Formats: sequence, structure tokens, C-alpha cells
Amino acid sequence: MKKYALLASATLVLAFLIGRVHGHGDVQPQPVDIGNLELLGDEWRVTNPYVGNEEAIEIGASAYNQNCARCHGLQAISGGIAPDLRELPSDADGDEWYAMRVQNGVVRNGITYMPAFGELLGQEALWAIRAWLLTVAEDA
Repeated sequence: MKKYALLASATLVLAFLIGRVHGHGDVQPQPVDIGNLELLGDEWRVTNPYVGNEEAIEIGASAYNQNCARCHGLQAISGGIAPDLRELPSDADGDEWYAMRVQNGVVRNGITYMPAFGELLGQEALWAIRAWLLTVAEDA
């Protein structure tokens, strides 16, 4: 009987782990509807032009949940592996760090920790996410 209990436990653990691995697998970036935002052109802005823009903040919240939350956590509360984006400086230095990471991604030792979202989502969607992150940081 003890043998069956151990086998059942091992099966449940394995099923849980397989589900977690496949659930976390490759996810394609989700498109973001930026139709109501001022278009920013091809040249990346140095600072976030959407700070305080309610429409951008709403779009950014949705875009974050679709594209960022799986690694950076719901409400930008990190589980410890990815940076806690609520702690980014809210000034131009924070904008610079954010823009560099979202445009280029993060690769260490040949392993992609974060894809380059710049061309995939565009600066309008990414600055909208940053505008929303600033509102979450204020609440933290």
C-alpha cells in the first residue's frame, strides 16, 4: 500500500511540474490596441510622453497583463525572479532603463531572460505600459 501511495504522490508531482512547464512555455506577444493614443513615430522618445494620460494608463494596464504579468507578476508584484517593476525610478533615469530593456530585451550567457519587445509591440504600447507602471508604483 505504501508503494502505491508513493507512486500516486510522484505522479501528482510530475503532473503538476509538467503543467507548470507547459503553462509557462513560449508565449507570443499579444497585440495592443493603441488606436486612441497619439502616434509617436519611428524614433524612440527619451522620456515617457504618456505620463498621466488616462487613456494610455488604461491601455498600458491591459497590455501589461497580456504581455508582462506572466514574468513580472500581477499588479507588477514580482515573485523574485524578474525585477519588481514598481521599484523603477519614476524619473528620466527610470524611463531610460525601461526603454533600453523593452527595446533590446535581456540576454545573459546566451539565455533570453526577456525578449526584445520594442519592434514587436512598438513604443506607443510600451510607453503606455510604463505610464501604468508609474500609477502602480505610487500605490506601493
